[in-house]
Amino acid sequence: MYDLLIRDVTLVDPQGTTVQILPGYDIAVRGNRIAAVQPTGQIAPAQAAEVIAGIGMAAMPGLINAHAHSAMVLFRGSAEDVPIEIWFNDYIWSMESNLTPDDISWGAMLAAVEMIEGGVTTVADHYFSMDHVAQAIATSGLRGHLAWTMFGQGDGQGELKQAAAFAEQWHGALGGRIRVWLGPHAPYTCPPNFLRMVAVEAKQLGLGCHVHVSETAGQVQASLAQHGVTPIQLLEQLGLLDGPALCAHAAHATAEDITLLAAHGAGVAHCPKTFLKLAAGIAPVVAMRERGLAIGLGSDGAASNNTLDIWEQMRLAAMLQKHERADARVLSIPEALSMATCEGARVIGQAADLGRLAPGYLADLILVRLDGPHVQPVHSVGAALLYAVRASDVDTTIVDGRVLMRGRKLLTLDKAAIVREVAERSARLGQRRPGRQIQTYRTE
Repeated sequence: MYDLLIRDVTLVDPQGTTVQILPGYDIAVRGNRIAAVQPTGQIAPAQAAEVIAGIGMAAMPGLINAHAHSAMVLFRGSAEDVPIEIWFNDYIWSMESNLTPDDISWGAMLAAVEMIEGGVTTVADHYFSMDHVAQAIATSGLRGHLAWTMFGQGDGQGELKQAAAFAEQWHGALGGRIRVWLGPHAPYTCPPNFLRMVAVEAKQLGLGCHVHVSETAGQVQASLAQHGVTPIQLLEQLGLLDGPALCAHAAHATAEDITLLAAHGAGVAHCPKTFLKLAAGIAPVVAMRERGLAIGLGSDGAASNNTLDIWEQMRLAAMLQKHERADARVLSIPEALSMATCEGARVIGQAADLGRLAPGYLADLILVRLDGPHVQPVHSVGAALLYAVRASDVDTTIVDGRVLMRGRKLLTLDKAAIVREVAERSARLGQRRPGRQIQTYRTE
């Protein structure tokens, strides 16, 4: 017997530079894993406890958000049309001083609603009060790779102890649905000695490091002036690339940086909408892929992106690389779809069991409607998914074999109550108070 049978879908299984598209297939789930993928009719519906009719829909691996600040949905639309240093210093880091752990809990739940509705099944989240975020992930049913943001304030020991305690409680929790990373913010906010301490702690705990790096050209120039090396080279010198490393942004990685990242097997989370909105520049994704780097897609926070929509990131990623390289052939449909699925799984270190629709893989998958007028006619399923489908076309979201949304109806979260609670907090959270910043953005 199977726990779940999804019948008569168009199977879409990205595999890096290719994508397998098979109409008329069934997917059987036992426990939290895919047990069988076969042409429709070979598995009788009576063999499953629950059956979902998928006719007219594409089934594909759940989308992986490889870099997010989920609870920053609380500041959506509050810092617009300003340079990055003003965005941080005058807006975000001032407003974040208003946050309570309870605020972050509600923000994380609102983010979970948006991600489930948009087909995101896994999020690599980097923020504060991550114990509260973990609880929201647990309640929502999502898969989370969670990193508690650290700045290395004081001697940094308090932040490291807090992160280690969080890891002890949550790493591998919920049958492995939650994993923990150490989360030093960035080489431009954390002292080098603290970053070295983080690298040692990560090795001792057997954890990876999730860190922002080389977001702007100014950050690279400042690092060269202060340390004689680029931010990525500094991370390598301090040992942060010795274990698993998830490098957010890397928009200004040099050719030497890319070689270093590839040599260490680091992954990169590409967040094109944030780069565009903050005029930060565009990461050399094609060059990175040519060197074999794992490149996933991230939303970043909704304060700089406005949505947690990975479909939007996919098409922006593809079109920007075509534009930057003046070559319509680069970052093809299979490659872009893979960045949101199997490549994202590589970035977070779960390529062996996540990001594919194949027997033995974790049952994290989505059903996407292809019958909307904005999608018709469907000459190419791959093109429809990359260039036409909207987040609202996601019909069903399944994580770890559990149905979190079916027919656009959320099954684990009360959306109306969450939206109402967040709205009641918005005026207080949006206040900017001089002198109340959690950090200062400076690169000089």
